[in-house]
Amino acid sequence: MRVVIAEDDVLLREGLSLLLGTAGIDVVAAVDNATEFLAVIADDRPDAVVMDVRLPPSFRDEGLRAAVEARRVHPGLPVLVLSAYVEDSYASELLADGVGGVGYLLKERVGKVGEFLDALRRVADGGTAMDPEVISQLLVRRKVDDPLSTLTAREREVLALMAEGHDNGTIAGLLVVSEGAVHKHIRNIFTKLDLPNDEGGHRRVLAVLAYLNA
Repeated sequence: MRVVIAEDDVLLREGLSLLLGTAGIDVVAAVDNATEFLAVIADDRPDAVVMDVRLPPSFRDEGLRAAVEARRVHPGLPVLVLSAYVEDSYASELLADGVGGVGYLLKERVGKVGEFLDALRRVADGGTAMDPEVISQLLVRRKVDDPLSTLTAREREVLALMAEGHDNGTIAGLLVVSEGAVHKHIRNIFTKLDLPNDEGGHRRVLAVLAYLNA
């Protein structure tokens, strides 16, 4: 896997480069600003991007805008966002194109190397990897007329775990139910979201996108 890192904190940037290199992942570039990031992406599309949201010079949303632009130029470019904040607009902007390959993790919660690498690989494969805290805060901010309001509490739990990137077996274990029950819940979710009753990866991504982008 070939990865580009965009992170202004030199210690985190170098740490991520070392971590990924040790895991056998090729870090083709590690930059500290959006302009250089876009230049690197223009020259050679990587397999995935690890991106900070707030980059110089204003440290507001330069990283976000650069990630959105990169996905416009390279549709479906896998982007794993590392942020110190939970922002609705940050997640929504990246999900707005309706394509998978997006992750959003909080920096303070990225403490286990194995989980971080697993999240990066899921995103690179076109899946999703959303931090549970991000999902929780997005849920709190839902409107009364949320199109997902028809889902039951259990179905929302299942969909939230799907958004984190878990497979059926893991979801069953976390909820202490059978895989058959999880299968049924997912089938109901697809029906209520007007998606074909197919548990394939593409349909799972569509369901997650509907959940996060509502």
